[in-house]
Amino acid sequence: MSQRSERRGIHVDQSELLCKKGCGYFGNAAWQGLCSKCWREEYQRARQRQIQEDWALAEKLQREEEAAYVSSHSSSQTQPPQSHSQPSLATFSKFEEKKTNEKTRKVTTVKKFFSPSSRTAPKKALVSRLRESHEGKTPSPSITRQSSIETDRASQDFLEFLKTLQKPGREIQKQSRAFIDSMGNKKDLSAEELSECVQDFYQGMSDRLLNHYKGSSEKVDRVMDQVEKYIMTRLYKSVFCPETSDDEKKDLVTQRRIRALHWVTIQMLCVPVDEEIPEVSDSVVKAITDVIEMDSKRVPRDKLAFITSCSKHIFNAIRVTKNEPASADDFLPTLIYIVLKANPPRLQSNIQYITRFCNPSRLMTGEDGYYFTNLCCAVAFIEKLDAHSLNLSPEDFERYMSGQASPRRQDDPAAWLQSGSRFNPALSQIHQNLSVLSNLEKRQQQVIEGAQSLQTELAEWQDSVAREVQEILERYPLEIKSRASAIDAENVENDRLPPPLQPQVFAG
Repeated sequence: MSQRSERRGIHVDQSELLCKKGCGYFGNAAWQGLCSKCWREEYQRARQRQIQEDWALAEKLQREEEAAYVSSHSSSQTQPPQSHSQPSLATFSKFEEKKTNEKTRKVTTVKKFFSPSSRTAPKKALVSRLRESHEGKTPSPSITRQSSIETDRASQDFLEFLKTLQKPGREIQKQSRAFIDSMGNKKDLSAEELSECVQDFYQGMSDRLLNHYKGSSEKVDRVMDQVEKYIMTRLYKSVFCPETSDDEKKDLVTQRRIRALHWVTIQMLCVPVDEEIPEVSDSVVKAITDVIEMDSKRVPRDKLAFITSCSKHIFNAIRVTKNEPASADDFLPTLIYIVLKANPPRLQSNIQYITRFCNPSRLMTGEDGYYFTNLCCAVAFIEKLDAHSLNLSPEDFERYMSGQASPRRQDDPAAWLQSGSRFNPALSQIHQNLSVLSNLEKRQQQVIEGAQSLQTELAEWQDSVAREVQEILERYPLEIKSRASAIDAENVENDRLPPPLQPQVFAG
């Protein structure tokens, strides 16, 4: 009891949601608590350090190779016969050529691997590569596949939007199509490198639009939203959960983790929501639906819209329950509860997809960024949830996780359903249906008993009536007397008399 009274629920300071660099933007667990801007700066610095280290390693290997060559050449110098001078020169020439080629290959490989410019292939190389793939190799399914209806609609909407921009619209279309074509040759890149390519394109396009619109951020954001929708709809199948990442593995781990936590109750999380209230129950169902529907969208902005809609339904459920505006301390526990009940498909992949390819301005500021940061915190809490987080003993937590026991009462099913109805609409409906069926069964039993009683009473009444009739017949036997003859009964001629003269018969 004392342990229960000391609980204060799940609390996250709002400052913990901000970037650790103190820039004022929202951070993200996937970026080690940094915002997208600070993360890119850190990533660029780390990549430059890696490039410098690799260059230093390449130069060191080159010096060691040259020193080894000089040492071996000086130690083996003798006066060869004149007849063998020409083959020695030829051998030395071949060795020099081989060493030069090896050196060039190493330097070119390092430069090509770490240089950002290598990510954009020249047009001639692109054409030749496509020609080779068509002539000698089986074409990739992603290249030969037909555009989906959603892709065609996004392309048509993008062209219609660009028509309103006139001259800059043509340049935007040209650059966007060129970028999509270039991304087709970068399927072997890691997820972080794919993200860097997309973010570099966003940054370059945004800078050009700012110069064109003289710093009007609203117009730039409107254009960038359409650019993001067009590009990510076209690239969705190749960049969402790419083969070079472990997103699918993380999805399975998170899904199993949430399934194992199915026993967590609304009271354990201190969620201020009463699902017995119809409006609250409806808001909870809508929030669960929204976080599940997030997976059906291709554009990061659309996925964020479903996260925002889910969060607003949560705030409405808290407001109706408490009859006052919801606070941030109430929101996070309720969001954790919604995620546990929904178990959204490919949750980690969707979070990583939004993190990598969404317009960074949306994740750093605004309600979309705030709600997305809270969702990341909720997932991180679920991954690290332990006995202390739920104010349970380690033994009880392990027994609940293994399925050996349940926090709900197992010895009384009716009591279990009664308690379960407070945090599960389906259990509440089952409990109501069972109550109705129980009442109907009692009423049916009463009707059957009444019918049997009536049948018994009718049989007894019939027997009693028969006995009374028999007694009366025995007490007063029936005597049949002969009928008295009427006057002039033997006069057969009476029928021929006129009516006034016909005799009248009177019963005695």
